[in-house]
Amino acid sequence: MSADFVVLIPARLSSSRLPNKALADIHGKPMVVRVAERARLSGAKQVVVATDHATIQAACAAHGVSVVMTRGDHESGTTRLAEAAQLLGLGQADYVVNVQGDEPLIAPELIDAVAAKLCCSATSMATAAHPLHDYADFLDPNCVKVVLDAQQYALYFSRASIPWPRETMRAGIEVLPKDLPVYRHIGIYGYRVDFLQRYAQWPISPLETAESLEQLRVLWQGERIAVHLTDHAPAAGVDTELDLARVRAAFKG
Repeated sequence: MSADFVVLIPARLSSSRLPNKALADIHGKPMVVRVAERARLSGAKQVVVATDHATIQAACAAHGVSVVMTRGDHESGTTRLAEAAQLLGLGQADYVVNVQGDEPLIAPELIDAVAAKLCCSATSMATAAHPLHDYADFLDPNCVKVVLDAQQYALYFSRASIPWPRETMRAGIEVLPKDLPVYRHIGIYGYRVDFLQRYAQWPISPLETAESLEQLRVLWQGERIAVHLTDHAPAAGVDTELDLARVRAAFKG
């Protein structure tokens, strides 16, 4: 089953590790424009950047990318998109896919898959994950893990090493058991618009604060998140100068 959906790309100018990241040049175009171009290759009926900065608005306009101006006081990209959906006049039952503004190599097929997962699931939010095999990544707090139930709904997201293979770790074996269902979360989300509006009204949860993971607000409220599983890790996003150099090389190639 397929669904009509809109891609919204939250983009802000400030970035702690890479200043003005959204406008970083990638072979003649700002990064946020490159992200929009990739999103246009998906099945989305519309692709819109949601920002609070006039410089990003101007850059998008110069390259023919639709943009909507939002408030500057949002604590997360999700609440920014809730405002953007209202400003765009999207219907409460419409589907939105949140594509991060620092993912210029995102696969259009992944965007479509998350939209399809949302459409086919008994919930109002979806995301994605892939199997994790590397032991170092399993221990890395920058690698977010997700534990799933039998129907591929999220039980919990964490920067900690979950699920914890007790006997393996006690034995000091630095290899993950082959039958252990370990998944790395991919930061792409799909929502129904009515859900986005509910999310924006919920208070920040203590789990969200502790882990610095905004999706935990959803589980805290007792809502479910459907998870699309893909076999392979997507291309990494841009957080540092080294990441930016890697992406520039990929576009050049």
